[in-house]
Amino acid sequence: MRFSRGLLTLLLAAGCSRSTAPRPVAPETLRLRVVRSFPHDKTAFTQGLVAFDSKLYESTGLEGRSSVRRVDPESGVVEAETVLDPKLFGEGLARVGDRLYQLTWQNGKVLVWGLTTLKKERELAYTGEGWGLCFDGHLLVMSDGSDRLTFRDPDTFATVRDVVVRRAGEPVRQLNELECVDGLVYANIWQQAVIARIDARTGDVTGWIDASGLLTKDEAMGADVFNGIAQIPGTRRFYVTGKLWPRLFEVEVVP
Repeated sequence: MRFSRGLLTLLLAAGCSRSTAPRPVAPETLRLRVVRSFPHDKTAFTQGLVAFDSKLYESTGLEGRSSVRRVDPESGVVEAETVLDPKLFGEGLARVGDRLYQLTWQNGKVLVWGLTTLKKERELAYTGEGWGLCFDGHLLVMSDGSDRLTFRDPDTFATVRDVVVRRAGEPVRQLNELECVDGLVYANIWQQAVIARIDARTGDVTGWIDASGLLTKDEAMGADVFNGIAQIPGTRRFYVTGKLWPRLFEVEVVP
């Protein structure tokens, strides 16, 4: 069989493009190194965590037990707390200026609180489930337990864009609590002692962080899953904890 010169050129080009297509890049393998640890309220079903001005702001979950609270991170003392309506299930938490935005799991409500007063100032609405939340300096970034991050306007909570999260080309599901840091999103993976470091622009996972082994065997008794991550302002360190965990950890991300 003969081919024209033009057709042969096209066929060869197509073959070359297939053979030279870039393969998905595997993320960097990392782990957490504990710097210090502190007491933590082991009755707190931790959902969201925010560090600001030497304080820790925490969203806790479960119907009838959900709250937003301000905590002294070193002593674990709850300095102020507002309890949610018993029908609401608190979820992710983010700070935007002098306000806190708190998701609810299946209630479709965003509760907006005064940062210093912890008094509710307004409510916003969304459809679907709310899991994790962080603020990138312009937009709120939300997870819903899927492989997708949704970027939302803080004033209206309207969707601006979204991105699918992939690790070496494969979707990463169960994205939960989030922390935004310098163009990256750090995401807890529900039911895994893992944090995914995500390029917020592309959705590519650039780092896979092992967070196992933080609790001792005795501390793990009665504790639930790893959840909660907050960058310590002015540092490259984070606070991390879990649902019903008796300890809060100050950690560094290392190879």
